[in-house]
Formats: sequence, C-alpha cells, structure tokens
Amino acid sequence: MEQYDIIIIGTGAGGGTLLHKLKDSGKKILVLERGAFLPREKENWDSIEVFQKERYHTKEVWKTNGNSDLHPGTSYWVGGNTKVYGGALFRLRERDFERVQHSEGVSLEWPVKYDAYEPYYTEAEKLYDVHGKMGLDPTEPRRSAEYNYPAVSHEPRIQQLHDDLVKEGHHPFYIPLSIRLNEADKVHSPCIRCNTCDGFPCLVDAKGDADLNCVRPSLPNNNVTLLTEAKVTRLVTNSTGSEIDYVEVMHKNELLKCKADVVVVACGAINSAALLLKSFNSKHPKGLANKSDQVGRNFMKHLNVAMLGISTKPNPSVFQKTLAVNDFYWGDKDFKFPMGHVQLLGKSNKDQLASEAPFFTPGIVLDDMATHSIDWWLTGEDLAEPGNRVTMDGETLHLEYKENNMTGFNRLVEKWKHVLGKIDSGGSIIPRGVYLRKDIPISGVAHQVGTLRFGTDPITSVLDINCKSHEIDNLYVVDGSFFPSSGAVNPSLTIMANALRVGDHLTQRLK
Repeated sequence: MEQYDIIIIGTGAGGGTLLHKLKDSGKKILVLERGAFLPREKENWDSIEVFQKERYHTKEVWKTNGNSDLHPGTSYWVGGNTKVYGGALFRLRERDFERVQHSEGVSLEWPVKYDAYEPYYTEAEKLYDVHGKMGLDPTEPRRSAEYNYPAVSHEPRIQQLHDDLVKEGHHPFYIPLSIRLNEADKVHSPCIRCNTCDGFPCLVDAKGDADLNCVRPSLPNNNVTLLTEAKVTRLVTNSTGSEIDYVEVMHKNELLKCKADVVVVACGAINSAALLLKSFNSKHPKGLANKSDQVGRNFMKHLNVAMLGISTKPNPSVFQKTLAVNDFYWGDKDFKFPMGHVQLLGKSNKDQLASEAPFFTPGIVLDDMATHSIDWWLTGEDLAEPGNRVTMDGETLHLEYKENNMTGFNRLVEKWKHVLGKIDSGGSIIPRGVYLRKDIPISGVAHQVGTLRFGTDPITSVLDINCKSHEIDNLYVVDGSFFPSSGAVNPSLTIMANALRVGDHLTQRLK
C-alpha cells in the first residue's frame, strides 16, 4: 500500500483548488476523482443533448421526500460541477458572515469572518480569470484590489436594459465571470462569446473551471498523481478511531487501498456527508466525525427561480449573462429583511425551453418566445434546518429537503416582475412583459452547502475553523459542506477561497 502525504478526494471547486494550492509544496499528493475527463465533442454545445437528455449529468438515482426517486442535476467529471457552471463567481457580502435576522428565522454567524477571507477571495479571482468591475454594486464587500480582468461588456439589448434600470434608480453591475475572454484581442481570445456557456461544457476550453485552471496545470508536477474513474467507497480509521488509516477506492473495477498522512474530502456537500455516514465503524457508529449528530444535517441549496421575461422587444443577445442586481439583497423600505439576488442567465433557445414546455407546444411558439425573452435567475437564502439532511440506507443516498424562508424570496420575485414591467412594458402584441416563473426543484443541487458545517463547538459543528474534523485528526473537508449559512449568491468562489485558506493551513501542518 503506497504512502502519500495528502489524499484529495474530488477535483471540483474545493478539491481542484486545493490541489493547485499544494502542487508546489513538494508533498506527495494523490488525487482521486470518480469521474473521467469530460469529452470534447460536438454534443458539448447541443441544447437537446445538454438540457433535454442531460448528457453530462449523473445517471444515478437517489431518494427524496416520501422515498420518491430523485435524479440529481449533478456532474462527476474532473473539475466537478464547474465543468458546466455559469462561471458567476461572487463574494459573500460582509454581513453574510454575521448573524442575520430574516423574516422567518436566523442565518448563523460564521466562526471566520470576511476579513480573513478577503485575501483568499482576491487570490481565487486571479486563479480563475474572473472578469469584473468594483464599485458598482451597493452591497459589494470591501475589496483590497480591482479585478485582474475587465468586466465582460453588455450586448446592446442588455446595455439598454442596464440604462433603463439606472433611470429607475437601480444599481445594476457586471457579473463577475470566470472566463478566458479577451475582448480587446478577439483573434487570440480563447472565448468566442457564444450562446453555449451557462449550463454547457465549453468545447473550446474557454471557461475558467477547476479542471482547466487548477487540475491540469498541476499534473506536470512529479509529486502529483491523479486517478480518474476512482470512486472512494469508504474511509477506514485506525483502531482507536482517531485518524483515517486508509481510503478504500474502486478504480476501474479494482479495489485499492490508499494511505496518507492527511485525507481531504471534497466530493460536494451531499456526497461528502454520504461518504462519512457510510464509513461508520464501532468507534463512530453513526458515521465518521458524527458524535454531534450533525453530519448530513443543515443541507442548503438556495431558493432559486428561473424566470423568462418576454416583451415585444426582440433580444438578439448571444452572450447574455453579464448583468446582476443586488438592490433588494437586504430588503427595501417596505420590507426590512433580506430578499435576495438577481442575475441574468445564459440566453435560452427553443430547444432549452422545450425541455420544460408541454410536449404539444409548437416549435414556432417556443422560437418566438426565445427571440423576445430575457432570462433571469433569482436567488434567495434558505436557512439551515436540521431536518434538511443527507442520510444513507445501505448504499442508497436519501436527500430530505423542505423549503423555508420563502416570504422574503417571494417578495423578491414579485418585486422584480414589477421592476421589469415598468421598464419593459408596451407594445401592440403583448401590452406588458409576461414573466414565466419556474421554481427549481430538489434535483437542482448546484449550490449545495452546509452538511458538515464548521465551528468552534464540537457539539453543534462537524469541522473546526480550519475545516478539520473535531474528532478525526487527519480528516479535512474543503467543498461547500462547511458553510454555516448560504447567503444569496453563488457559493463557488467562497468554496475556492476557503480551499486556498485551508491550503495555507495544511502547508504549515505538513512542514
């Protein structure tokens, strides 16, 4: 059984970033990824394959509320879900790290505050080629530096939308995007500003993801070994239960045992919790690191709505996902509690709309809807609830989830409909914009966080402030599991920044 200094399980926003941080440490690192490299193929940009057939999502089936089947919208590839994400990399607001009163409860205070994360946010933005512009978002947290890359420009229809919002007193700003784009030198720009970015794999490798930005640049190092199609089945402790002794891995139908001084789990908040639960033994009868009975609990995924704004004005935009609004993040004059965040989605086409429309809807209708629509993504904060949790029944994963904190979020949806109606109304065919709303079901787990939260009290948390298990001295977790609260912006950048922070801790530990 070969001995390593570090084993990293998973190559997504957490695991991939940690690998990049440690690659030059000289330590012997084994990286285990259950997926393969996502293939570059024409289907990368095929809406029917990507959205209707879900070509790049896992085919495994979980169980959810009432023991019904759950087909999760998650991906197992080198780079994890970053291979198909929209690349929107937001910082949490400074207040998100504090105790926040919502209309239906409280989001918990973090044991590590924004100031400790700020330099790692800056480092992560540089690592992931984030394009943006500071000083436009009224809720923007303190920044020590401007973005390294300029904001991605708005196309004419979105610029008009921006200007109309400003006239109404709002504060739209550029989405911070992880993308390899050079608008000043389009000939040499990897990104071509196509309409197949948000939710698609990138055929031309122009998306800033954990695979391209972190894993592949680490592989030339002789101290790094990557095993793909290597699913970790169990973590086995020593006889006292105080350390991970070895990791059981099914690698292409062969069972391997791998040892390391430090084991880092980064399987995603759901699968990391599942791995610890199914690794139970006599010293940890409820699952590893679960003396607190908190492993798998407090699952959060955000309150999300995809909304199609249809107006009489055509929208010829190709790369649409460039604008966001946080004016209602903390509420407004009539509602003193948080509501949430608004951002554009990638531009829908008729094949994407067909995946959710009634089967008898004519294609010409869907095409006309797509031609006249602007696509929105609204996010609200769901609160940590012990009953929203991951459990295991043998090898079957159960994910129980009930939405909460909907009052503020529903106000955001109605508020945004009103805002769009004021700036986009009129016309002889459709006298006012029509706003089609689709609530994202439990299968939408792209923003999964919270199942192994960190804290200073072993009774109420699973991990310490360095994301090490309170109970197992060489077990760390660096995906979204550690979040005590979810905020209302995409969690990817915070996961990346935290992995860099933990990487500094591990570098000191392993000296």
